[in-house]
Amino acid sequence: MKKVAHIITYLLFLIILAASCNQESKKEEKIITPKKAKSLNPNGDSELALLMRGMYEEAENIREQIKKGEKVSITLDHGKILTAHATEAEKAERAEFKAFGAAYLENLNKLETADSSEVITIYQNMISNCMSCHQALCPGPIVRIKKLQKPIKI
Repeated sequence: MKKVAHIITYLLFLIILAASCNQESKKEEKIITPKKAKSLNPNGDSELALLMRGMYEEAENIREQIKKGEKVSITLDHGKILTAHATEAEKAERAEFKAFGAAYLENLNKLETADSSEVITIYQNMISNCMSCHQALCPGPIVRIKKLQKPIKI
C-alpha cells in the first residue's frame, strides 16, 4: 500500500513538473514573439523575422515613452538578435550582421539608463543603426524603419 502511495505521489510530482516546464516555454515565446506578429511568409516566418517585428513595435513604444517624457522601459529580449534563427542564415552569420547587432544592443542599453537630455539622440542612433544594417543586408523593411526616423517632438 505504501508503495502505491509513493508511486502516485511521484507521478503527480512528474506531471506538475512537466506542466510548469511547459508554461515556462510559453513565457519565453511571448518574450520573443511580438503580440501583433502575423506570418507574412507563406512558408512561415523565421525566429529573427518575428523578433524584428517585435523590435519595431517596441521602438514605436519607446518613441511614445520619449514623447511623454517617461523613462524608457524595454520588454522584449533584444539580445536574441544575435542568436535567433534567420530566414537566410548566411546573412545572420556574417561579421557585419553581428557588428550591427552589437551596436544596436549597445544603443538600447544606453537608452535605458540615459537621462532625458540624451534619450532622443540615442534613440535616433539606434534607429540609424537599424537602417544601416537593413541597407547593407536586407532592404525589405527600410520603408517601415523610415517611419521611426521622424523627428520626435516633445
